[in-house]
Amino acid sequence: MPLKEEKQYNLGLVLSGGGARGFAHLGIAAALREKGIVPDIISGVSAGAIVGTFLAAGKTPEETFGILKKCGLFRFTKLQLPRNGLMRLDGLLKMIRTEIPYDRIEELPVPLYVGIADLTNGDMEYRNSGPLGKTVLASSSIPVLFSPVELNGCLYADGGLLNNIPVEPLVGKCRKIIVSNISPLQKPARVNGLIQVIVRTFLMSIHARVHNARDHADLYIEPPELTSFEILSVSHADEMYEIGYQTIRKMEEHHFTEMTALCARRNEPPGFPGE
Repeated sequence: MPLKEEKQYNLGLVLSGGGARGFAHLGIAAALREKGIVPDIISGVSAGAIVGTFLAAGKTPEETFGILKKCGLFRFTKLQLPRNGLMRLDGLLKMIRTEIPYDRIEELPVPLYVGIADLTNGDMEYRNSGPLGKTVLASSSIPVLFSPVELNGCLYADGGLLNNIPVEPLVGKCRKIIVSNISPLQKPARVNGLIQVIVRTFLMSIHARVHNARDHADLYIEPPELTSFEILSVSHADEMYEIGYQTIRKMEEHHFTEMTALCARRNEPPGFPGE
């Protein structure tokens, strides 16, 4: 009789893309942390990669919220003449290098996978090593809207283009997986202007893989209220954080019992400080 495969990690956290709605990820993470639930490994794409980077570096959700709100998750974009993209994420790389004391993904205290899309080959890649800042920048660069990023001679863009909920790197590695999806698709009140058309088209393209993520999630979180917020607007950061936080607080406790027990039995300290 074959031996049962031993999982490498107790708890994995998957963070979807969703632009400024990434503030909701932090509310979710904060509420989970209050229950003693913190991840051993994280997989993120786009806004989820940004949030995941801070959490994997040992920042608390509250600390991360303060940093991203002050900087503006997408306030640091700069308009440019259309070449490879309408805007650039100039401030993101600087922010990561300023706030995170690690240069490479593999140096982070908590293992992190960053999803990026190879524009040359059309492949989805999940990086758990390499330059931290540029890889996260690539993962956050929505095609057409933002310029792609060159890594090792190839052009990369927002991994959400091919997989907005990057659960695959964690499948088979974790006893439990939590998925936080901040990009629920709902009919908009209106779609006006080039930017809104680009964003809506992107959201429609990424919605196709939601069912795959649900199948692998032990806990799937998708706050429907987030459809009220634009993905490029940071003006409602506090509200989005609170929506994420209250989503967890309102869930029945039985959803978290096993995960809390798993985290309590860890041999090593969890990824967030102060536990």
